[in-house]
Amino acid sequence: QVQLVESGGALVQTGGSLKLSCAASGNDFSTSAIHWFRQAPGKGLEWVSTVTSSGGYVSYTNSVKGRFAISRDNAENMVFLQMNNLKPEDTARYYCSEIPPSRATSATFPPGRGTQVTVSS
Repeated sequence: QVQLVESGGALVQTGGSLKLSCAASGNDFSTSAIHWFRQAPGKGLEWVSTVTSSGGYVSYTNSVKGRFAISRDNAENMVFLQMNNLKPEDTARYYCSEIPPSRATSATFPPGRGTQVTVSS
């Protein structure tokens, strides 16, 4: 099992950049695909990006393609989400998880999890 902690969220202006971090512990990290999700106020959980266990394959939801980049460092047990050209619609609480999009729900992330990204217009 993998335990994950997100960090790096902040208030940023439109067009700005942020780099989110996901620190992992547990024996299964290096063999697990890791996913980023986000949830905006009043909206459902949205899948954002996935990186495979080796980092050799990445995927993104259409709205962030060309602006976000996911990466991982298995030696340091870290996953990152570099977010560029941020837009107000990127405002959300961001979560990382080893649970795939087909199974993740809002209930997957208890209060206190995640990191807040707020993009001002």
